[in-house]
Amino acid sequence: MVHPSAPAARRTPVEIEQLGRTRHDPYQWLKDENWQAVMGDPSLLRGDIRAYLEAENAYTEAHLEAPNQALVDRLVAEMRARIKEDDSSVPAKDGSYAYYTRYRDGGEYPIFARRDAAHAFESEAAETILFDGDKEAEGKSYFSIGGLAHSPDHTWLAYAIDTQGSEYYTIKVRNVLTGEDTRTEIPRTTGSFVWSGGSDALYWVEKNENGRSCAVHCRRLDSGSDELIYREPDEGFFVSVSESQSGDIIFISSNDHTTSEWRWIKSRELGAPPKLIAPRERGHEYDVSHHDGAFFIATNRDGAVDFKIMRAALDDTSPDMWTEITPHQPGTLIVDVLSLEDHLVRLERKDGLPRIIVRAREDGQEHSIAFDEEAYSLGLSDGYEFATRTLRFSYASPSTPDQVFDYDVGTRERVLRKTRDVPSGHTPGDYAVKRLMAKARDGAEIPVTVLHKAGIAYDGTAPLLLYGYGSYGITIPAGFSTSRLSLVDRGFVYAIAHVRGSTAKGYQWYLDGKLEQKTNTFGDFIAAAEHLIAEGYTSPGKIVGMGGSAGGLLIGAVANMRPDLFAGLIAAVPFVDVLNTMSDDSLPLTPPEWPEWGNPIVDDAAYDQILAYSPYDNVENRAYPAMLITGGLSDPRVTYWEPAKWAAKLRHDAPDGGPYYLRINMDAGHGGATGRFEGLKETGLEYAFALQTVGLTDNT
Repeated sequence: MVHPSAPAARRTPVEIEQLGRTRHDPYQWLKDENWQAVMGDPSLLRGDIRAYLEAENAYTEAHLEAPNQALVDRLVAEMRARIKEDDSSVPAKDGSYAYYTRYRDGGEYPIFARRDAAHAFESEAAETILFDGDKEAEGKSYFSIGGLAHSPDHTWLAYAIDTQGSEYYTIKVRNVLTGEDTRTEIPRTTGSFVWSGGSDALYWVEKNENGRSCAVHCRRLDSGSDELIYREPDEGFFVSVSESQSGDIIFISSNDHTTSEWRWIKSRELGAPPKLIAPRERGHEYDVSHHDGAFFIATNRDGAVDFKIMRAALDDTSPDMWTEITPHQPGTLIVDVLSLEDHLVRLERKDGLPRIIVRAREDGQEHSIAFDEEAYSLGLSDGYEFATRTLRFSYASPSTPDQVFDYDVGTRERVLRKTRDVPSGHTPGDYAVKRLMAKARDGAEIPVTVLHKAGIAYDGTAPLLLYGYGSYGITIPAGFSTSRLSLVDRGFVYAIAHVRGSTAKGYQWYLDGKLEQKTNTFGDFIAAAEHLIAEGYTSPGKIVGMGGSAGGLLIGAVANMRPDLFAGLIAAVPFVDVLNTMSDDSLPLTPPEWPEWGNPIVDDAAYDQILAYSPYDNVENRAYPAMLITGGLSDPRVTYWEPAKWAAKLRHDAPDGGPYYLRINMDAGHGGATGRFEGLKETGLEYAFALQTVGLTDNT
């Protein structure tokens, strides 16, 4: 068999003048000038670009996938064996019905169904199937389900689907009693919508030609007409729509990562103009809940970096009239707020660990729900009911499978409704979970979550996968994953570095990892690796670094800074061409993301800061470790040409490093394959690559 040689992309001289500076981009031709059309129809991709991407895929298939196919198959088989094939969610009551999702044996996509609420937790009770994901996905190479929600009167089901991976969703409406779709069809949406209180209309979000959420419309079911409710005038702001837990209020929010603005409508007043809650002020972020006949607002006003909760009367929501309910506690971030009729619940995080606080409406008394493991995750479930004493929350740790509890906020009794079943078997005691604190060069302490087999020696001999993200304030939870056990059971230590740019230690932790302080994110990841080495968990050259999207930027940056630490790097849909992307205001995410990265079109300092760390712009002839780089052809978030250009430049500028494997999914977008088993193949390849780079490719 003849294996293809590594593709060598042609170099076309391109000189870019910007702010009095000049840069060169010999691989700019990989960006199809018709990229917007390609997102909607990948068959329109220019022929020379397609040929190059297919050559890269062929090279990766020949040199990585085919030689490791037996290992990939074993990994996929054991990961699949840990998944309960006919799994189902815990039913959520809504009036006379209980709604849930379930899977059939071998099914890739969920089935959405309901049964009588009186028999909510009886798995054998009669059900009505509302939406069969497997059936709907038949014959489609890509299938993604966006929003799906029943109407308040339980008569209709609205659902949104994307069949390209471009994240343009089409909303349809189905008659629950007949199972037939109506003529209602709303294309080019974000996939997000809410029902009106009278079940007679949908409030939905428009996505414009640049892929940005820009407006909220009201679609009346009887006439099929749309009415514009709100259009955002600033291209740098995203628009979204949501509803209050009470069901009485529909919210429209605009935000750009650092500034937000909310409006509201009574859910039964179709076509009513939205009322402004608080006008946008640069740097003011707030979220709104409806509770006790008023708005409860989590806000960072007046220096409340980690947020405080204020109360506002419905008839006067100006910030000067807000009264304080929960004061600001520096270092304790208010993550989420959930309102029930008689209780206000908030999820907080301090030093990387979450807790749930329940506040009684009547007297303001509070109590907390916390757990004892060194590292764990908690999540609130809003469910459907408002007039209830039952709070549903989830718990997991790296060694403890997900659990779902129903908690009586009055008696403080909890009922375990479900523990994730691992059919092939799982004993939490076979694993050790640790929470370490690594010290950055400036003295900051970085939380690191560690999972490994119990009883291993800390002698530096173990290989280690270090995962990181660190942007937009997103914090990677210390949760449970059946997939990563395939590495841990083979002797890997699995670690998550909770670097700056996340909110693991509060909102300031995020602020300290963005804009001019972005390099803290990369330095923290390196410090975490060095600490794990110093503590004997691993050794230099035995670490596989991994991150996706903005986490792929992290991987690209540390590759340039400390390639010696790593045996291999996995960069999934990596945001690596930062300067070019942030300089192209036609791309879907660019204007809304300037508050995160800076605007190099007009700001000299932002240009220089980004240029200093942008992975694509800093490739040099270094001894880079082996890399697996992935992308999606119809990805609107990190466009396919970013990973493609990076791989091409690595091959040309650092030919003695690598090898560099590029794999572009020609049928998917940012999230890759959408089926629950198809996605395992991508994970299996990533893990096979990790095992190969540290020399563990035998039949273990």
